[in-house]
Amino acid sequence: MVAHETALALIQLGAVFFGLGLLGRIAARIGMSPIPLYLIGGLVFGTGGLVELRQVDDFIHLASEIGVVLLLLLLGLEYSAPELVTGMRRSWAAGVVDIVLNATPGVLVALGLGWGFTGAIAMAGVTYISSSGIVAKVLNDLGRLGNRETPVILSILVFEDLVMAGYLPVLTAVLAGVGFLAGLKTLAIALAAVTVVLIVALRYGRYVSAIVDSADREIFLLKLLGSALLVAGAASAVQVSAAVGAFLLGIAISDSTAHNATKLLEPLRDLFAALFFVLFGLSTDPTSIPPVLGWACLLALVTTASKIATGWWAAKRAGAGRLGRARAGTALVAHGEFSIVIAGLAVAAGAVPAEFAALATTYVLLMAVLGPVVSRFVEPAMALLLRRRAAVS
Repeated sequence: MVAHETALALIQLGAVFFGLGLLGRIAARIGMSPIPLYLIGGLVFGTGGLVELRQVDDFIHLASEIGVVLLLLLLGLEYSAPELVTGMRRSWAAGVVDIVLNATPGVLVALGLGWGFTGAIAMAGVTYISSSGIVAKVLNDLGRLGNRETPVILSILVFEDLVMAGYLPVLTAVLAGVGFLAGLKTLAIALAAVTVVLIVALRYGRYVSAIVDSADREIFLLKLLGSALLVAGAASAVQVSAAVGAFLLGIAISDSTAHNATKLLEPLRDLFAALFFVLFGLSTDPTSIPPVLGWACLLALVTTASKIATGWWAAKRAGAGRLGRARAGTALVAHGEFSIVIAGLAVAAGAVPAEFAALATTYVLLMAVLGPVVSRFVEPAMALLLRRRAAVS
């Protein structure tokens, strides 16, 4: 019986991996992020779908937790402490505008649907945070990394990621149903941890890097992955999000060690993160999507406009022309991995209704597709608009 169950689990897991590979290839062929296809794959094989993958459920749950840790660890590795400090100084005004314009629609929709304070806090994060991964890929694919407006885009993304370091502990406390004072305590611990890590990274980052570094790839990988899981577990134990712990560890690792760590961990991150997106799709009943489809489309339209407005305003302050402002705004539209991380935390805690997962999934599907599309077509659209204005005048 055990051997039969093991064989069935291996077959199901192999089918999941192979299917994800095919979906990733399709996404690459059509020039889009694979995240929407991973979510759709989860919908097909999850609750209410065509086939339910019961034999590998426990493994996918654990693997998805590791996926979140690796997503945030590699995000932290992208930034050095000086870059974060400089980014905060440059982009704080645009960052505040970003929060107000893009978190507010999520709050209003959640309250309108009767999901209360908890649902509003969670949905605010879903609609607020852009996808750093999708944005970076689009900028690279379109050859815009050297454009004048690109530093503005990156500064806003840095600000958003730092906001997440404070937001995730607050969300965790709210989802756990702790009191106001306990929530303030959790936030204070998180902010203190961020401050300490930035100081350590600025002054002693080379020592942290030396602890995990190794010339042997196997040893380096084991030390990196082990330290990430240890820090994430310790952060979770003191009621600070495990994702925040991994993010802070990434910031503390610097220079060539961070570069080598990124190259080494990227394949693992892609593997486990894909399982995380699949798990979120698995936990969403496809039949629950039609009732929230209208709300998802409304949110997508509103936040597309608000993200464009954010980028336009920030790029204008930096002296970019109209085309640069438009490129900056459309670059921020894409949502993806971190919106799903936030929604996944809320759903796993059981603190939000089932419709929340359906709305978050549908919304991210729309935004992950819309982002690259509007970024690709903004230049010809703006050129046509400017030509028409010139002809009229």
